[in-house]
Amino acid sequence: MELSRPSKLGRRAFSALAGTTVLGLALGGSVSGAALPASGAPGPVPTGPPPGPPGADGRRHRVALDRYSLLVDGRRLALWSGELHPFRLPSPSLWRDVLQKMRAYGHNAVSVRLAWNQHSGAPGSYDFTGVRDLDLFLRTAAECGLYVVLHPGPHIGADVDAGGLPGWLTTVAARARTTDPAYLRHADEWLGRVNEIAARHQFTRGTGTVLLYRADTPGRADLDHVRERLRADGIEVPLLHADSPLAWEEPEGTRDAAEARRVHFDRLAHGSTLHNVRMAFGGTSWGWLPAPSAPSPTYDPTAAIDEARRPTAKLAPLHQLGQLLRHVPDFARMTEAPAVRAADARIRVRHLANPDTGAHAYVLRNDSAADVTSTLPMGGSDVEVTVPARDAKLLATGLHLGSGRRLAYATVQPMLSLSVGKLDVAAFVGRAGETAHLVLDCPNEPWPTRLDEEAAWTFDHGKLHVMVPLKEDRLTRVRVRSGETDRTLLLLFADDAASLRLWPYETPSGRILVRGPELLREAALDGAVVRLTGDTVAERELEVWAPPGITDVTWNGERVQSGLGRALSLMTVWPLPGVPDLVLPALDGWRRRTENFESEPDYGDEGWRVADRRTSHSTTPVPEGQPVLFADDYGFHYGDVWYRARLTGAAGLESVSLSYSTGAHGLLMAWLDGEPLGSHRPGGAGDGQGTWTATADFRLPRALRAPAGADRAPVLSVLVRRTQHGQDAYRAARGLTSARFEGAAPDVRWRIIGAAAPDPVRGPLNHGGLYGERHGWHLPGYDDGAWEPGSPAGASAAARHQGVTWYRTTFRLDVPPRTDASVGLVVGGTRTGDVRAQVFLNGWNMGEYMGGAPHTFVLPNGILRTRAAANTLALAVLSDGGTAPDPGPVRLELLGSAAGGVPVKPVASPGRRRG
Repeated sequence: MELSRPSKLGRRAFSALAGTTVLGLALGGSVSGAALPASGAPGPVPTGPPPGPPGADGRRHRVALDRYSLLVDGRRLALWSGELHPFRLPSPSLWRDVLQKMRAYGHNAVSVRLAWNQHSGAPGSYDFTGVRDLDLFLRTAAECGLYVVLHPGPHIGADVDAGGLPGWLTTVAARARTTDPAYLRHADEWLGRVNEIAARHQFTRGTGTVLLYRADTPGRADLDHVRERLRADGIEVPLLHADSPLAWEEPEGTRDAAEARRVHFDRLAHGSTLHNVRMAFGGTSWGWLPAPSAPSPTYDPTAAIDEARRPTAKLAPLHQLGQLLRHVPDFARMTEAPAVRAADARIRVRHLANPDTGAHAYVLRNDSAADVTSTLPMGGSDVEVTVPARDAKLLATGLHLGSGRRLAYATVQPMLSLSVGKLDVAAFVGRAGETAHLVLDCPNEPWPTRLDEEAAWTFDHGKLHVMVPLKEDRLTRVRVRSGETDRTLLLLFADDAASLRLWPYETPSGRILVRGPELLREAALDGAVVRLTGDTVAERELEVWAPPGITDVTWNGERVQSGLGRALSLMTVWPLPGVPDLVLPALDGWRRRTENFESEPDYGDEGWRVADRRTSHSTTPVPEGQPVLFADDYGFHYGDVWYRARLTGAAGLESVSLSYSTGAHGLLMAWLDGEPLGSHRPGGAGDGQGTWTATADFRLPRALRAPAGADRAPVLSVLVRRTQHGQDAYRAARGLTSARFEGAAPDVRWRIIGAAAPDPVRGPLNHGGLYGERHGWHLPGYDDGAWEPGSPAGASAAARHQGVTWYRTTFRLDVPPRTDASVGLVVGGTRTGDVRAQVFLNGWNMGEYMGGAPHTFVLPNGILRTRAAANTLALAVLSDGGTAPDPGPVRLELLGSAAGGVPVKPVASPGRRRG
């Protein structure tokens, strides 16, 4: 459930609030220092400069809102948040990398969900260390200059197993997401542990940048309880919920740049200033983390920054809009203005205006399958505009572009407007191939200067017309001077590609603007030197607009030769170097071993749990006359589970029917006295709640039927994959649910085994109940010297068998210093049949390969050792007996690299203990 809905604030309520005083968004009343604007005056806070970048500055801050926007210390803030799930990036060093990229691409906030099940493997047990270090994440966000919107649930959805609720909650007599005291006791304990950390990082206290708090509040009673809980824990920042007066806008992911423009411009057109991009970075659903709703290891492939931490094609409009909201304060207080219509009705128009500044915004949307050119009344003129098919545009009039200059209209989108020393800079963006037409109101004739050959202009009746054909990845600059002011206006025109290499940055000593590199991470003014850090991929020229007195530039700690350019910028004499070539090693030296020891009749299962319970808290009914076989009831919440049943009195047994319940891509395999009965997969679309149920019917070959008078009870062994829970139906059973026998009525005694104790470093969702997992075959340091040589792409038809085969190898990487290489593992692509492979890197479970088309597993640096170090790769392959245990070729692939990056610390990856 999302905690706020745009529909909650209709037009009538929107208008009714127009003249109200600021609305406190505290937890249940006024909170000292957190509810009122600085002025304390009635009426809306006027438009003005936004607050500076946030940080842990040691000063108290006030946070409030009115119907237009958040108010930080009495200044309007248009929040442009991007969602990032730290638990989907299991390398704390890379949190800084992605957070810096989000800040550079225009975000001023990061929305963070916390998965309870990542931190709690058992009731009362909590872990906030290593890849779960919330304190470290919040410190890093503050150091990167980002506000934090914290969402700890308890239920977060997010396509996480059980919506983030811990597995052990399935066995508790508590109704989750209600006011059931039994549930609240556990939920409050979880929130208390989170709040203990979050309270130390609240922006209102000046000790961090946690600005807003979201909580799972399905009903009013839940909201009241959460408010009391947060107040008791010292949380004083505003609480967002379903009935908050300012809606939390969180549209679902978009597929491309055009759809991103349509969706986010539409939110802007409805007056929203609390924006969240879901997802800014999707990351990896590693281990047994993913819910059935999104079972792939790659989470949200439509994210603006992809799983390999690379920018995607749809990032440009998000970057442009983020910079606009940050650097053009007019958009923090927009209200609906009189309707404006395009001459062609296929272009729909929303018209907004800022009552303080007189600026107007026009959101143009074309849902047709053809480009549409039409005229639109803007700034007192009928302006010809073109909106591409199924795309949108954001245009503006009346913006003040520095001292004394005003935008009459433009056919391209404003991106930023800022002052650097005595220079005013305004950037406008459009699509490559279109011609930008920008008009400035100029009472007196200006002195424009063309700095790039594409630009042309005319001056007529007090208006300066500038025309620029936008070229691919090309920035065009026009300098405008006049006798009315000593400030120079610099107009920049860019297409999407060029806009992604424009980087505004606000330092304590003044603003700068950088053009050229693929990424600007940080900037600092140090005397006469501007010190820049960032990334390059190709060779790039570097251009810097900085305050007066700045004469030198360093890049990643090295001085670069530069001089003053015609655009009043510092230009490097030589391009910045690109990234060096990198060759990855081949994966060879594989060793192989089969398991399935659990299927043998003489296997010792004395240490397994006896499955003899008769009642369950599951929503799945327990079959009459049978024991509970649900895996969760015996403490096995994630991964594969094994069952063994001794069938006493099985003489004449003819068939076995096994009913089972799984998440997505479930699988069952069965053996009788070590002989395979077959495998089975549930079909269909499931129940719509993330559960698939099926019954596997196995008719026994005559040779397996126990003869009358046999004195040994045959053993039925069953392997079930997998136990992921639906995110909204977490108590539905996983594993076997019942067994039925024909030809005999044996006395059945069941035992069950699943994952061993949770990995103290990797957490409870890292491994399941395969024999190799329980005995450390996936861990570094395991001695596989006695295994036979064998490649995962080289198994012969003679090797076909039902069950599990393991493959292991080691490899070394030697990535040069100051090179950030993103490496993937490509698995499969040449085999057919039902072959599953669980991928382990240095003991970390990176997810499941499902067979068929190749899948690329992104190997996060930190878990992946990249600096002249060894890595252990292990595959646990399940095959159904009809095909060889062979997932196909396995190779490393360079997904991207850059000169720069952030320092990466190795993630703890303990190996198998000796002895």
